[in-house]
Amino acid sequence: MKPNDPGKLDRLLADARRTAKEREQGYREQALKIYPWICGRCGREFTRVNLRELTVHHRDHDHDNNPPDGSNWELLCLYCHDNEHQRQLEAASSGTRTEGACSRATHSPFATLKTLLDGKKS
Repeated sequence: MKPNDPGKLDRLLADARRTAKEREQGYREQALKIYPWICGRCGREFTRVNLRELTVHHRDHDHDNNPPDGSNWELLCLYCHDNEHQRQLEAASSGTRTEGACSRATHSPFATLKTLLDGKKS
């Protein structure tokens, strides 16, 4: 290979992308076998038809940390996954600590449903 080989960078990038895709396929396939096909944030359910919209999120944001038990993964839909990473970027840019940014959503939309339904009966 020549020192000023213009295709060297292209080959390196292609190799890096191929390696990343192979690594992703390995843990993605494992996660899809371990977890139900439901977004861990919004609860949207997935089938084989729309499974491509379900992503694997690394809880600690380290894509090389892939324990076989899946403890560093959660399945998120594209929208929730993008939102999670945007929250991380915003927290990093504002200088706030990001430890709490990885926590699950605390809102429970059906928390008062029983009370509401019981109220209608009276």
